Amino acid sequence: MQVNSRLFQDTLYLTIAGELDEHSANYARINLDDQMSNADFKQIIIDLSNLDFMDSTGIGVLIGRYKKMKKRGVPIFISNPSSHADKIFRMTALYEIMPKIN
Repeated sequence: MQVNSRLFQDTLYLTIAGELDEHSANYARINLDDQMSNADFKQIIIDLSNLDFMDSTGIGVLIGRYKKMKKRGVPIFISNPSSHADKIFRMTALYEIMPKIN
């Protein structure tokens, strides 16, 4: 599991790679919260092109970050989801709260 970030203009770009499951959830939660609290931005784009696996715990991690950012008025967008991530986002209707962008 890796979480990388970069800030460009008013957008925080995050990349999540590997497996987002119960074994990596705490690491991901801490790392994402750290990245999201240490920068000044108006939107977040999460690249999931290298996310190999995500279970319900991983979904919970992303929904938790969404709720925190919603309170701040910061939208989250998903880009380049892997086929596995795309299937999960479609099945769970997560794209309704974190829209997919190109």
